[in-house]
Amino acid sequence: MSELVVTLLKVLFLALLWVFILSAASVIRTDLFGRTVQASELPQQLEQPHRPRGRRRAKQTPRAVEVTNGNKQGLRADLFSGPVLIGRSSDCAILLDDDYVSTRHARIDADSSGGYYVEDLGSTNGTYVNGQRITAPTTITLVDSVRIGRTVLKLVS
Repeated sequence: MSELVVTLLKVLFLALLWVFILSAASVIRTDLFGRTVQASELPQQLEQPHRPRGRRRAKQTPRAVEVTNGNKQGLRADLFSGPVLIGRSSDCAILLDDDYVSTRHARIDADSSGGYYVEDLGSTNGTYVNGQRITAPTTITLVDSVRIGRTVLKLVS
């Protein structure tokens, strides 16, 4: 092989190595800091969970969120005092000590029609309503169950 071909292969290998390093750095940066969300990507309206037919809709007004299954079973947070933050952080109304729960995992808040919705706050493991992972704020009622990590929560009157 000529000296020119060997030099070109070295330069090509070096360029390929830099492309790999820069793409790995980009992936790491995205994992650490997230990505920019455009306004057009934001949810416009609440997502309605799929419910089996024949189920009656509850007519009572929810007063609190209660942990119905998990290591904090029986823990309640009042809905009338504002949004209920759920997570591992000390500023959350429902503090969950679970490896599958993010620092600020989800929020339950009142919507404009007087009902309530749950919103995932960008958690790693997701928030589930009636067994389905949600990707947008989702309306919940007294009959719906919300699973965060290993913990199940429900609205109670």
